[in-house]
Amino acid sequence: MQTYVALLYSIVLGEGRRVVMSDLRAMAEGLELNNPRTLVATGNLVFEAQETEIAALEGRLEAAFETTFSRHVDIIVRRAGDWLTLAAGNPFPAESAAAADQVAVRVMRRPVPDEAVAALEAYVGKNEKMQAVGGDIWIVFSRETPSSRLLAATSHKRLGVGTSRNWNTVRKLAELVGG
Repeated sequence: MQTYVALLYSIVLGEGRRVVMSDLRAMAEGLELNNPRTLVATGNLVFEAQETEIAALEGRLEAAFETTFSRHVDIIVRRAGDWLTLAAGNPFPAESAAAADQVAVRVMRRPVPDEAVAALEAYVGKNEKMQAVGGDIWIVFSRETPSSRLLAATSHKRLGVGTSRNWNTVRKLAELVGG
C-alpha cells in the first residue's frame, strides 16, 4: 500500500455551499481508498491505495468528485514520499518559522517551465520572495501588500493546473503522512 496526499483546487460548490470533509472522506471510501482522512476544511485528503499512476488517481478522484458534488474540481495527487520531499525543500525556513501563514507553495500538476518562473519575477512585490523548487512555486507574501500581484500571476491560465497551500498545511500534511 502507498500513502497519497490529494489537494483539491477548490471546495466551493456554489454560493454558500462548500464541500463537507466527511462527504469527501465518504467519496474516497466509495472509491475503495483506504483510511481516508482530511486535514482542516480546505480540501486536503490523505489515503492509502495500491501503488498506481498519479494521473489515473487524479482522474478517478476528479470523476468521483464531479459525480458526488455536481462540479468539476482539479485535484493534484502526490505520493507521501514526494510530499515529504516537497516539505523538506521549503526554501524559506526562517520566514516559515516567523510567519507560517505568509509562506505558501503552489503545488503543480506538471512542473512549471523555467521560462514561466522567469516571467513571474516581474510580479514579485516589495517584501515578497519567490523560488521554484522541483517544479512547484514557493512564495513569501508580505503583510504590507494585501493584494499581491504575484498571487494573481500564479493562476491556472498562466502556469497550468496547481493549487496553493500555506506552510502550516504543508507541515501538518507531512506529519500526517509520517514525516
